[in-house]
Amino acid sequence: MIDLAVANDQETFRRMQEPLAERGIRVHHVPVRERTIALGDPPWVPDEYDVGYVYPGRLMEGGVADTLLEVPWLNRREAVLTSRNKAEVLARLDRAALPVPDSVFVSNDVSEAELAAVFDRFEPPVVVKPNSTTRGVGVAKAHDLDSFLGICDYLSLVHDYRATDDQSFLVQEFLPNATDYRVMVLEGEYVGAVERRLPDEAVHEGQWKHNVHRGAVATGVDLPEPWRDLAESVAAELEIPFLGVDLLETGDRLVVNETNARPTIDEETKYEPGFYDRLASAIRRVADRS
Repeated sequence: MIDLAVANDQETFRRMQEPLAERGIRVHHVPVRERTIALGDPPWVPDEYDVGYVYPGRLMEGGVADTLLEVPWLNRREAVLTSRNKAEVLARLDRAALPVPDSVFVSNDVSEAELAAVFDRFEPPVVVKPNSTTRGVGVAKAHDLDSFLGICDYLSLVHDYRATDDQSFLVQEFLPNATDYRVMVLEGEYVGAVERRLPDEAVHEGQWKHNVHRGAVATGVDLPEPWRDLAESVAAELEIPFLGVDLLETGDRLVVNETNARPTIDEETKYEPGFYDRLASAIRRVADRS
């Protein structure tokens, strides 16, 4: 029996627990954030776990957990760092001739004139997106220059706090009426996808971000082969073993919007048959390499 340490939230832990137990992997929830840890008397003993399910998202907590748990991770720290840097991902994919939204990377501080020039590159509205946040946190839409500069001012205020390591953000084209998909790729192979859609009431109230944590509903879908190939190409280019690839489709365009190296696992019925067999095999391979 392999003992797997899961640092993700309890929702993912609960969904994984029974299917992996049936495949010889004992799943343990090992929360590393919003708690206290006595470094000289940690809550985990050496050799308690064999492998970890993706490196923690908060990198400071991750460094402590990595040291104390002493396990290899399905997605290592480098994979999480790469995926978290949205601008790096888009730049790498664009250089590889994979479709991405038109984007400008802004490293604060820059002048108002430079920001106005960025805004003029696009047909309003534009999307303003912190470079390293998740779950749609801080993502805003600006319809005019004054609103855009106001959003940038708020980001500058946040960036003035010197403990904030990432002082950058993205400005991107807005794709109206885009359909949002989260595609899962495991060890280079497509393993399933969901469409994330806001309830009609939320759309009528002006919501536009399709994050599940903001009320969108994820429904399992069967994607066309070229779309699956695109997601697999993204994972190969980034060299990340287990990756969520976010696609936006507008009818005439399909682009890679973001990636997530710490993807939430949805219900098994939303993935391809054998998903947990593949996940269990991947976990065993990582454990065997330690």
